[in-house]
Amino acid sequence: MQGCSIFQWTFLFFLISVTAMAQPPKWKEWEIEADTLYSRKDFPGAAKLYSKVVDASKFKDGQFDDKDVYNALYKRAVCYYNTQEYDKALKDLDLFVPVFPNAPQPKLLKAFIYRELDDIDNQLTNLQGAMDLQPVNPDFLKWRGLLYLQKNNYLKALNDVRSARSFQDDPEVETYLGLCYYNLDKKDSAYISFNKAIELDATFPASYLYAGSMSLQDGEYERSLEYLNLALRLDPRNKEALFYKGAALVELKRIDEGCRCLNQAFYAGFDDAADYLKEYCYGVEN
Repeated sequence: MQGCSIFQWTFLFFLISVTAMAQPPKWKEWEIEADTLYSRKDFPGAAKLYSKVVDASKFKDGQFDDKDVYNALYKRAVCYYNTQEYDKALKDLDLFVPVFPNAPQPKLLKAFIYRELDDIDNQLTNLQGAMDLQPVNPDFLKWRGLLYLQKNNYLKALNDVRSARSFQDDPEVETYLGLCYYNLDKKDSAYISFNKAIELDATFPASYLYAGSMSLQDGEYERSLEYLNLALRLDPRNKEALFYKGAALVELKRIDEGCRCLNQAFYAGFDDAADYLKEYCYGVEN
């Protein structure tokens, strides 16, 4: 570099400085590598690289100093969800949501996580938060309707399921409607919905099981057997159908047949069959 003037040296230094400033931070490379692993469904590997990205940013007063890092944080939460590390995923989302309160996807992801954890209340809260931020979705209406059913809030469940049906009818919607009507003591409407579900899809087992169990509960044992026999055509080893059929047969004094079904249900893992077996089958001459 002999013979360079002071101006040339200054210019060279300026070029070096600008080039260094123009280069993306190292963590951008890690994120690109992580995205590649993510696309290949290598979620553990992707999560490790996303962690390097997150760790490269300073965290102060509840936020990261570089907002671009939040993309990696969210994607890491998705990885943790896919590897069933739900607590880690929730921790990431709890950092993400306050910074981006109007984004529906993180709240929806939290709802999915709480569904895996069987936490109905948090599931409902986060699903509601996601639904408030985007257009009406019939699948989310069905989901929320089911949650209301599980909380015994049958009127809200009915409203949601009816709204979902206005978009598209299907056997799941009709089965949920049947449950709502039954629990609101509108039993004729309930069976109409169960039968409509069967018409829409004769291979959907839940409609037979609910209709069969409700008929059993109402003392309509022959009608219960009709539904349950159809369920067992679909799956002869269905333990719920075997139990309900056994109970219906016992109530009809067809003890031998009933005990055989109850035994099959019990050995298939339906523990509630034990009480019927003790009362009607064990030690009883039929």
